[in-house]
Amino acid sequence: MNRYDPKPRELVLIGGGHTHALLLHQLAQAPLQNTAISLITPSPKAPYTGMLPGFIAGHYAREDLDIDLEHLSTQAGGRLVPGKADRLDRAAGVIGGAGFDDMRFDLVSVDIGITSDLPALPGYAEHAVSAKPLGAYARRWQDWLTKVEDGALRPDVVVLGAGVAGVELALAMAFRLQAHAPVLRIIDRGRALPNIGHFARRRLLSHLARFGVEVLEHTQVTAIDADHLHCADGRTIGASFVVGVAGTRPQDWLNGTGLELENGFIKVDHHLRALSDQRVFAVGDCAHMTHAPRPKAGVFAVRQAPFLLANLRAATGGGAWRAYQPQRDYLKLVSLGDKTALADKWGLPLEGRWLWRLKDGIDAKFMQQFRG
Repeated sequence: MNRYDPKPRELVLIGGGHTHALLLHQLAQAPLQNTAISLITPSPKAPYTGMLPGFIAGHYAREDLDIDLEHLSTQAGGRLVPGKADRLDRAAGVIGGAGFDDMRFDLVSVDIGITSDLPALPGYAEHAVSAKPLGAYARRWQDWLTKVEDGALRPDVVVLGAGVAGVELALAMAFRLQAHAPVLRIIDRGRALPNIGHFARRRLLSHLARFGVEVLEHTQVTAIDADHLHCADGRTIGASFVVGVAGTRPQDWLNGTGLELENGFIKVDHHLRALSDQRVFAVGDCAHMTHAPRPKAGVFAVRQAPFLLANLRAATGGGAWRAYQPQRDYLKLVSLGDKTALADKWGLPLEGRWLWRLKDGIDAKFMQQFRG
């Protein structure tokens, strides 16, 4: 970019998700011409979600998870703007939010992920923490773990949500707490592990049993207090740490953008461009791919990055458009608490230490891109 051009095009990236991190890495090598780049994000560092279970289990240090967004922005010839966007005024071409002045945009890309909070559940905001965004969860976990190790709290844990993510985190916490005789429970309104193959489901349930994790299916939590939960059937369940993994909620402020949404997620086409505004792109979990709907999974966010770059370049008149077509199935690697993992694809599960080493190698390779 020619920094002395009087009217550079303004590209604003909202959110420091994995797609945007990879995009910035690629822009450092192949910049957009005559384009000023700004990244709005609450923190100069973003944790990599793929390594979260390993951190919770104690296999990684907290800093091992961090992607340095400020460094990436600088390398890409752009700037990081600390703050949290909560307004997209498309008529005025302006983005607003907390911590920064209104910013003009010509093009905008949104990569703000999802949240797993449960705002309608009484007591959730005061006494529970959501797994996503994971920064707050990591901090609360560390603080709570210190109190448990000091003997100040009983290690009673409840995970709300018995999907793959909830089970993976429960196994990680169970492994980390082995020396403290923990009581761990996973609670779900429906059936545990509904979206994984039959054989993989059976193996994961057996690993939960091996660690003594109780699974409560078809159980409705009605309220959360400081040290216990209330259930619709009258039971109370003790818990000094409650983590929510049940929701895949979009960020509420997207409802005020006037963009076409699907259950709160931005509808995009095969070019990752919003259906209702060609200046707006959306990627990662906050986007709904209308041409190929898929579950929320990090594998799609990672693979969208080169397509987003190509299409931003095309939108600025510098290249051809590329259509993103996500794969129908993908390898699911699930950490099992200890340094073993389970793989599931096409309904055929495998497990062992070699799969942990494979996952660890994939994660290390991904993170190495941002260390230079």
